[in-house]
Amino acid sequence: MEALLYSGSEDTNIVEWDLQTGKTRCKWKADRGPVTSLCVSPDGRLLLSAGQTIKMWDLETKEVYRRFTGHSTAVTTLCFATTRPPDSDGLYFLSGAAHDRLLSVWQVRSDGKDKNSVVSFTLTDEPQHIDLISSDSKEEAVRLAVVCKDGQLHLFEHFLNGPCKKPLSPSCSVQVSGVGSKGSEGDTPVPVPLLAAALGGDKQSLVLAYGNHLQPVLETAVVNTAERHVCLVRDIQATLSLSMDTAVTKVKTPVVSANVKVLAPGLPGHNAPVKTGSAESQKRKQESGTKEMSIEERLGEIDLSTVPGGKKSQKEAVSLQTDSYAVLLVQGLESKDSQILNKIFQTKKDVLIKKTVSRLPVPAILPLVEELTQRLQGHPYTAVLLVRWLKAILLQHTSYLSTLPDLVSQLGVLYHMIEGRVKTLQKLTRLHGKLYLLMTQVAASESVHITDLDHTAKLVYEEESSDEEEGSGDEGIPEEDSDNWEEEEGMDDETSNRENQAEEEKDEEMNEESKVNGDSDMDPENESEEE
Repeated sequence: MEALLYSGSEDTNIVEWDLQTGKTRCKWKADRGPVTSLCVSPDGRLLLSAGQTIKMWDLETKEVYRRFTGHSTAVTTLCFATTRPPDSDGLYFLSGAAHDRLLSVWQVRSDGKDKNSVVSFTLTDEPQHIDLISSDSKEEAVRLAVVCKDGQLHLFEHFLNGPCKKPLSPSCSVQVSGVGSKGSEGDTPVPVPLLAAALGGDKQSLVLAYGNHLQPVLETAVVNTAERHVCLVRDIQATLSLSMDTAVTKVKTPVVSANVKVLAPGLPGHNAPVKTGSAESQKRKQESGTKEMSIEERLGEIDLSTVPGGKKSQKEAVSLQTDSYAVLLVQGLESKDSQILNKIFQTKKDVLIKKTVSRLPVPAILPLVEELTQRLQGHPYTAVLLVRWLKAILLQHTSYLSTLPDLVSQLGVLYHMIEGRVKTLQKLTRLHGKLYLLMTQVAASESVHITDLDHTAKLVYEEESSDEEEGSGDEGIPEEDSDNWEEEEGMDDETSNRENQAEEEKDEEMNEESKVNGDSDMDPENESEEE
């Protein structure tokens, strides 16, 4: 297998180096932004590169094999978690980003449906160092040790065999504390930050590096991983104290072995610009005898108060720029200075608020939300100004807030407060509508002045007498109609007489027939018997 090295930098390129000759073998463009992290697969066939987007490269063709998106900041950590082939749906890798308290696990699937992370591990701060023991099969769990920026160590153990909806909490957290100065109540413990950790063959054995970066302390410790929280107390005050008695008189160049090849920007490869401070500016600072102003003196000279009435000239009016607002807001949040925060939150310009929130660093967003939540619980008038800040935060930093694992618990107070105030909104709007109608009716009645009414009729209508109506009714009946009535009555009488005569003639004929047949001589009894 060839001895190769891969590197990435701010020039957005990935360079493949030959360690035997110290020369570049290949160079290609990786992303639009700088390359912040790289990782080679255990079999040496795949390469992971990341800026904000994670790309998996096929090292034979130098083409993109997969793309993974999900981090809102630059990715600082990449590591393969399994040694399985990519076409078996069993290849997993981890990624961690700056200012992100989640460690994401990605699955490389053969069907290409691997857009989102499958597992997330919750951390207390940004990951600084990761060590893991990979798994070769689904029945073998992945052991993971993560050292965060706050100096804590978190241990995880999980079987990677598919997606998991809920973020996983650490099975054990380890902290180191030292013994400080002795007070009246005894020894005061002092937290000691952990710098790195390595997993041993045994589940309870760990190699820890803690203390100062210039003089770290290495220790092989046995930790009871069955407990959720473990605190190791070490007396390292003498070890961590650095002797600064000897003054630096000369600058010594480090001794470099001849067998070591140093890759510098001067060699062919990356051509990223090297930022160096100008010598002239340093000389001017040394020659100038003026004392630099402190932050308190600078804040004292800035006039944040607005004078009502009167127009000031542009030279006299002192107004803060957007970047100074962001700097002051961060300083006020860190020092918890209510005076600075009150003056900043009094601004009513939406454009200024949006630009200030967009220029805030990511770690200052959550403290700002907590400060706004605390202030919103006060007088309702303050909510009119603070809601604008909260709206700008949610519009511009929702992607970061959604990555926080304990966001529900931290913003629970704000959610319940908003929900409680919104419940009464419908009732208040109804009351407002009714009061508005009453006030408008009262105002309308007061504006209209009622004068004396004129009781004289504007129009009079007279009806005719009843006698004239009767006469007019008789005259209206035509005479021809009466004649027709008499004729119709005569016709009805004639028709009725004719019908009676016809019936009499029929009866006579029936009697004559009965006599001829001799029916009349029969007795009534015989007639009944014959019937």
